[in-house]
Amino acid sequence: MKPKAKSSTAGATQVATATDRAQGSPAKPTFTRLSAGVSRHTVASKFKNTNLGMLHQSQALKASAADKARDRSETGGGGGASRTLAGNRVEVSGVEQSTPVTSVRSRDGEFAGRKASFSKQGRVFVLGKGKKPLMPCHPARARALLKSGSAVIHRQFPLVIRLKHRSIGVAQPVLIKLDPGARTTGFALVRAEETKPKVQHVLTLAELTHRGEQIRDALTQRASFRRSRRGRTTRYRAPRFNNRGGDKTGWLPPSLRHRLETTASFVARFRRWAPVTHLAVESNRFDTQLLQNPEITGVEYQYGTLAGYEVREYLLERGQRRCAYCDAKNVPLNLDHVVADGCGGSSRVSNLVLACIRCNQAKDKLDVRDFVKDPVRLGAILAQTKKSLAGAAAVNATRHALVALLKSPGLPVETATGGLTKYNRTRLGLPKTHALDAACVGQVDQLFGANQVPLGIKCMGRGSHQRTRLTADGFPRGYLTRQKNHFGFRTGDLVRACVPAGAKQGTHAGRVAVRASGSFNVQTRLGVVQGIAHRFCALVQRADGYAYSPA
Repeated sequence: MKPKAKSSTAGATQVATATDRAQGSPAKPTFTRLSAGVSRHTVASKFKNTNLGMLHQSQALKASAADKARDRSETGGGGGASRTLAGNRVEVSGVEQSTPVTSVRSRDGEFAGRKASFSKQGRVFVLGKGKKPLMPCHPARARALLKSGSAVIHRQFPLVIRLKHRSIGVAQPVLIKLDPGARTTGFALVRAEETKPKVQHVLTLAELTHRGEQIRDALTQRASFRRSRRGRTTRYRAPRFNNRGGDKTGWLPPSLRHRLETTASFVARFRRWAPVTHLAVESNRFDTQLLQNPEITGVEYQYGTLAGYEVREYLLERGQRRCAYCDAKNVPLNLDHVVADGCGGSSRVSNLVLACIRCNQAKDKLDVRDFVKDPVRLGAILAQTKKSLAGAAAVNATRHALVALLKSPGLPVETATGGLTKYNRTRLGLPKTHALDAACVGQVDQLFGANQVPLGIKCMGRGSHQRTRLTADGFPRGYLTRQKNHFGFRTGDLVRACVPAGAKQGTHAGRVAVRASGSFNVQTRLGVVQGIAHRFCALVQRADGYAYSPA
C-alpha cells in the first residue's frame, strides 16, 4: 500500500521507498519535533499508523538493521562523524538538545511527561555472542532486540542482554567512577567523548549499601557467646586454629574489609558487562579534630578534649558535680551514655554525662528524648553531644587500601578530592546523592544524562552459619534446617509469585525465604507476603548476596 504524502502540519511521518519495499527491508522513520500549535491528537488523527505514544528513536529498531556492519547503534555505541549525537548533543525522548542536562527537572514543556519517564531508565548492558562486553544500549533498543529474538536476557538485575549473532562492536571510552562512603558507595558508568574527554555522558547509576554494622554486631555477639561458654559446665571444645598474633601490617577489621571487597566486586562486575577503560575514585581525608572544632588552629591540634584532665575529673568539672537529669548533688554519681552503649552509642566524653544511681537505672537504654521531658534540660544535654566520627574514621582507614585494590587489575585509576566533586556538582546544578557525586568525580566540563534514578544495591550476605534463631533475651526461638535448598529455591533468590486465588491473590516479586514445608515468604517493596506455596513461585535470578531496588 502506498503511504500517504507528508502533510505540512504533520509532526512525524514514515516514508518508505519502492526499493525498500521490493527488498523487504524495513522503512526507517524520520521523526521531527511537533510544530507550534499542532497537538499530538491532531497528528494521531491524520496518521493512524504512527504511534506517538512510544519514545521517538533516532533509528529504526529492527533486528535486520542491527546485523548490518555499518550499524553501530545496536549497543548504543558508535562514534566518528557518522554518529548523529556526537559532540555536545544528547537525545532525550527523541529530541536533540545542544545544551547539557544539568538538572533533574524537565525544561521542555510538551515533552516533560515523556522525558520524566525516560529519565528513570539507565542504559542496558550488552554482551556479544562470546560474552564480550559491548557498548550499553538504550532500553528501547534492548526491548526491540529481545522481541525480535536477536538477543536473550543474560541477567535481570542489573539488566544484561546477550546478542546471538554478533560478538564485536565499536567501543568508546567508558569510565567507572566511585564515590566511597562509610555506609553507601556510589557508582557511575559514563562515556567520555573521544575528542573531548571532559564531556561525558552518564550510562547508568548505582548505589551500593554496605552491611559493615551488621558484621560488627554479629562479631560482637559471637564474642559474647564464646565468653559465656567459658563459664558454663559444657563439653570442652578444642580450638580449630590459632589465629592470634601474626603480622598485622595493613590489617583491617572485617566490617571495613567487607566494604573494600564489595566495592571491588562490583567494579569487576561492571567490567564484565561494559568495555571499561578507566577508573576514577574520590579519595578523601577527613580532619576529625576540625569536624569537632571548626576554629581549631596551630598548636591546638596537639591538645585533645581531655588535655590536662582524666575522664571522670573532666566530667565532674563540666557537669558541676550534679546529676544531669535531676540536678541531685552530694550523691554518688555514675557515668551514663546519652545514646546507650547497647544502641550504638560511643564512649567519647561528648556522649557521657553524670547521673545519680536512680536516674541511671531508670534511663537504662531509653532514648534521652523519651526520658527527659524538660525541653530546656534536653537541649542542654544534646548541645554537648557531637556527631559520631565513625564514618569519617572508616573512610580515612580504607582510602589508600581502596585505591591500591582498584589498581590491581591494571587499569589506570584517577583519584580526585571531595572538593573538586562538590565544585562540579554545584556548577552543574545537580542534587547531592552518592551516585551523582560519583558522576562528578574527576575532571568534568559537561555532563549529560544525569537525570536517572540509580539502581539500589543492598548487601544482604549469603546466609548465616548460626542455625539457632534467638529472642531479644538470648533464648532460642527457632532452628534453621541443615539443608538450604528446598523445591529448587534458596533463601535470597529473586522470584515472581503469581497466586491465582485466595487472600494473597496477585503477583508478588522480591526475595524469597524458603521453608522445608514449601510455604515461602516473599519480601516485596510493600512488605513481606507470608505463606506462599512454592508451586506459585517462578525463579527470576539466583541469590548473589545482594538485594536490588530497580529504578
